Amino acid sequence: MDTKKPESVAAGAPEKTDDQWQEVLTPTQYQVMRCHGTEMAGTSPLNKEKRAGMYRCAACGTPLFSSETKFDSGTGWPSFDAPIEGGVETSVDRSHFMARTEVHCRNCGGHLGHVFPDGPTPTGQRYCMNGVALEFEEKK
Repeated sequence: MDTKKPESVAAGAPEKTDDQWQEVLTPTQYQVMRCHGTEMAGTSPLNKEKRAGMYRCAACGTPLFSSETKFDSGTGWPSFDAPIEGGVETSVDRSHFMARTEVHCRNCGGHLGHVFPDGPTPTGQRYCMNGVALEFEEKK
């Protein structure tokens, strides 16, 4: 079965079949990023990451969040108050008998997490991301 790329995904983005995604992603990354799963709270080493740098999409490397926007939300998932411009897109997620705003990579369409309007910073946003969907690159 092929994975269909969302219409909002950027032109020229990687188009891969499910089998191809399973070859490049770990089983947990595949479950989260391609099947809209959620990693267990508190399991990501990125929760404790404090260095300056960039958080990129684990599937395609697109820059998504700067460390300058990261904060400890106390939820058990890496949280940010704003994405890098053009890095993510959102859609309505109506699973689990509620409507939430899903966040996905604009380039490859990988599911990253959800955004909530309860952040403590001036943006008022809490981008609650699955750590397995992100790769950290330290600023040099």
